[in-house]
Amino acid sequence: MTEPLHVREDEVALSAIRAQGAGGQNVNKVSSAIHLRFDIAASSLPDDVKARLLALHDSRINKDGVLVLKAQQHRTQEMNRFDALIRLHELVNSVAEPPKARKATKPTRASVRRVRQAKTQRSEVKAARVRVQYEN
Repeated sequence: MTEPLHVREDEVALSAIRAQGAGGQNVNKVSSAIHLRFDIAASSLPDDVKARLLALHDSRINKDGVLVLKAQQHRTQEMNRFDALIRLHELVNSVAEPPKARKATKPTRASVRRVRQAKTQRSEVKAARVRVQYEN
């Protein structure tokens, strides 16, 4: 396994916003949710990792190649900031290792023989269903 990749802090833009959902009066007066923006193309990540990140069909990556994460699980801004950074690192490291190349395989001789035998047998069954013609 490869060593985990790290994203530099100066490549990440964090902004505090008001959280949505339940929370009483606190949610209306405190900006505890975090918007994390990470420009994949302009980052210092290796080119192959950037390509795999951009190839992800993830709704959090916009058409400009900017990953936007919203963290609002926790009540405090610090915990949400930590949560957003952890999720960013997990996403980056999920594509850090290139996928294994697929090896083409052939069916075994015995399996080909079994398939042909089954086809022949089925053909004989269907041929036996032919309507018999009577001579008058």
